[in-house]
Amino acid sequence: MNSIHLIDIVKNNAKQFTSKDAIFYKDDTSKKWIGISWINFHQQIQNVSKALINFGVNKHDNIGIFAQNMAEWIIADVAIMGIRAVTVPIYATNSKNETEYIINDAEISVLFVGDQEEFNKADEISKNNKFLKLIIALTPNVDLKNHSNAIYFTDFMNAECPKSTEIELEKRHIEHELNDLASIIYTSGTTGEPKGVMLDHNNFAASLKAHQEILNVDENDVSLSFLPLSHIYERSWVFFCIQSGVQVYFNQNPKEIAEVLKEVKPTLMCTVPRIFEKIFTAIQDKRKEASPIKMKLASWALGIGNAYNNKYKRIAKKVPIMLTLKHKIADKLVLSKLRDVFGGNIKFMPCGGAPLAADMVSFFHSFGLNIKCGYGLTETTATVSLFGDTHFEFNSAGKAITGTQIKIGPNNEILVKGPGVMRGYYKKDTATAEVFKDGWFCTGDAGRIDENGNLIITDRIKDLMKTSGGKYIAPQKLEMALAGDSFIEQIAVIGDQQKYVTALAVPSFENIKKYALEHKISFKDIEELINHNQIKDLFEKRFEELQKEFSKFEKIKKFTLLPKEFSIEAGEITATLKLKRKVIQKKYKKLIDKMYKD
Repeated sequence: MNSIHLIDIVKNNAKQFTSKDAIFYKDDTSKKWIGISWINFHQQIQNVSKALINFGVNKHDNIGIFAQNMAEWIIADVAIMGIRAVTVPIYATNSKNETEYIINDAEISVLFVGDQEEFNKADEISKNNKFLKLIIALTPNVDLKNHSNAIYFTDFMNAECPKSTEIELEKRHIEHELNDLASIIYTSGTTGEPKGVMLDHNNFAASLKAHQEILNVDENDVSLSFLPLSHIYERSWVFFCIQSGVQVYFNQNPKEIAEVLKEVKPTLMCTVPRIFEKIFTAIQDKRKEASPIKMKLASWALGIGNAYNNKYKRIAKKVPIMLTLKHKIADKLVLSKLRDVFGGNIKFMPCGGAPLAADMVSFFHSFGLNIKCGYGLTETTATVSLFGDTHFEFNSAGKAITGTQIKIGPNNEILVKGPGVMRGYYKKDTATAEVFKDGWFCTGDAGRIDENGNLIITDRIKDLMKTSGGKYIAPQKLEMALAGDSFIEQIAVIGDQQKYVTALAVPSFENIKKYALEHKISFKDIEELINHNQIKDLFEKRFEELQKEFSKFEKIKKFTLLPKEFSIEAGEITATLKLKRKVIQKKYKKLIDKMYKD
């Protein structure tokens, strides 16, 4: 397959899949899923493209999308890129100041917004902003507050345009090039000021081509989109689905994901480790509550599944007839019911954003849930490496995708070269120069490559901590070991330039409440519960048990339990649920300092 511009992919699929729906959204009133046909999808993109040209958007202008996931998001995105303009995604959870920084830095003239909250922020910014000229509300329930330069998406899209606009659109379609800048994606700023990653159409086209070669999908597949489209991971995945004719369902409410999985029954879905960590602990808790007979049956079935999927299928080894028969029984009685948590039809699930513990990957594969772990960054158009169908290692992030090279540099840093690597950072030549060495992109992540070519991530170099005693601590390694415990919801390891390691831990509030009930611990609120001596003792025992394999200097010596979760809204975690360590350390400084007072 040759590299193709995204707008040409949409055009070709609209001709090929004339009677098929491309994307789906959930109607707020009826609560039913509504499909948008390929022909209608392409037509809406064309209409938005014409409206943008008619407003005066020139090629290479930067246009922002400040919204949560919805069908209109991707329509606006492809329409922007279809007129040779540049899409600048902005997380719906961004603060007014963060959003304003991006608008000013990218000189955004037109901004698509989602719900009322995003509109209100844009409205405030526009009052004293020299760049922002038009706000387009993607949803009809937004109060535009008589804003003179605001319009609803449907009104904008359906406005009549002169013939000259159609001629200009056709001209831009003819003249578009893969070298055109496609998108500027601002990093979440886990380590400082956000940087605008410049990706061109060559980057996206190369990524799509590589995925087409290694992933077996077609127009019969269904994908559920629930991770933020503002992040390169979900967005590039949706592009891949569009290319392959896969139907995409856009889930607007992440809290409803469990119910939506049962409704949509997807065959494909992008995920992050935290999803599996939570489900893993939930499954383990249910196993503990089961009767002895059911526990024995579950253990037997999972053992059979492990042998069948992990010891034979994984390495493309012929499965013995007796094991095949046992697996059919185990699958019917137990394993299929575990897969039903994800809708029951999953073919595979890409998992990225952070490493997933090897024992968890093995566990999910044992009951036939095909998790494809991978590694990538915004700067590499997402995927650098990925599990193949066979011969993958559970502790790895798979092998390099077609066309991409990986090598290990000084300090075990992962270096990447290939057509997916970005042009550079927008308006930041110095920062760009710092991450490129002899043509290789320096990822900032540490790892190694095993004898079979599998990439194994060890840690984020910038996250490495050095105690005042000179010992290096890899916080992610500790956090992964603890995150799978049923009593621990989130954990942030602290220790840089300190005499020992500490942690801020968010308990599983549901499970500690249950524990309190079982042990007759009375409490009036969460604050009182987490400060109860019996709860503190429980966590001390859990920490001790879970850190057995770590060296003395690596172990968490003290911890503080927090009464609420780290959240995207509070700026404490990224859209892919990674910790913003600097933010956390600053915000909880008093609590951290207290742990270091003898």
